[in-house]
Amino acid sequence: MRWFFTLFFLGLIVGAAAFWHAQNALVKPLSVPVDGLRIDVETGSNLSRILNRLESEGVLRSPRWVRLYARFKDQSSIHPGEYMIPAGSNAMDLVGRLNRGDVTLYRVTLVEGWTFSQALTQIRNAKKITHTAAGESVAAAASALAIDGNPEGRIFPDTYVYRSGASDLDLLQQAFARMEMVLEQEWQQRSEGLPYSSAYEALIMASIVEKETGVPWERDEIAGVFVRRLGKGMRLQTDPTVIYGLGDDYEGNLTRAHLRGATPYNTYVISGMPPTPIALPGKEAIHAALHPKAGNSLYFVAKGDGSHHFSSSLSEHNRAVREYQLKRRSDYRSSPAEVKNSD
Repeated sequence: MRWFFTLFFLGLIVGAAAFWHAQNALVKPLSVPVDGLRIDVETGSNLSRILNRLESEGVLRSPRWVRLYARFKDQSSIHPGEYMIPAGSNAMDLVGRLNRGDVTLYRVTLVEGWTFSQALTQIRNAKKITHTAAGESVAAAASALAIDGNPEGRIFPDTYVYRSGASDLDLLQQAFARMEMVLEQEWQQRSEGLPYSSAYEALIMASIVEKETGVPWERDEIAGVFVRRLGKGMRLQTDPTVIYGLGDDYEGNLTRAHLRGATPYNTYVISGMPPTPIALPGKEAIHAALHPKAGNSLYFVAKGDGSHHFSSSLSEHNRAVREYQLKRRSDYRSSPAEVKNSD
């Protein structure tokens, strides 16, 4: 009987010691800097390897207990990626994050009205992006996306979320697929009687609308002007297309010589629309191109506050040009004034 009690108490002592070690390994805060600890989990890695590495770095103790806990909670599987472990976290928090895949996410924003080249540069310069041959040039990107010719306007301007290690091609494919989806949805709901033979032609018009105004409520009216001009056989005569056609030759000042220059994008010279989009149009511009506002206006001129004056006759338009363009005020602006927060 005495041996029984001796063994019993020894078992209690061993059990208490094991419980203390387990608690210490699982509950005690990890040795993490105040600003957190970044952990990179490579594809093919496993929990044991990560825990052993963290033990060698002095971040946690007794990885064996942590492995047992993960197995008990069915959280032994982990996801690759970059993790940020906040100060004060313990081993249970760590296991949960790795098992859920709570990786650090990054964002890159492609802006409406940018060119494909500008968007590609933005993607290439984004944090934690893996560079591929597809991102080395616009032509390479077009080839990787299976686009025949100029890919201008074929990716959707938006904010994209990605994990560390995502490639430039990953984001290009995501933006391309998004544009295809948005354009198809808008095309299926288009108004009747439009002068477009395909969704791609609507995309061209949307890119022109995007570049012509920064005032959201004018987009459908701008589109209406261009649609009516096309219907009457008039040239579009829109400066952004000329500027796009000039490429690197444009230095910020559009001249009469530029307006007379023969390029495929000079809508003062060519009839109809240019051969490709001239920028990345957003959803609102695409919607406007497919739902132009009805009316009689055939001309518009920038008023200097970011909005435009619309005219239905050339004489009215010329008067507006004299008022708003030839006598520019000192506070003239081609885009809307930035609204300041009153807080």
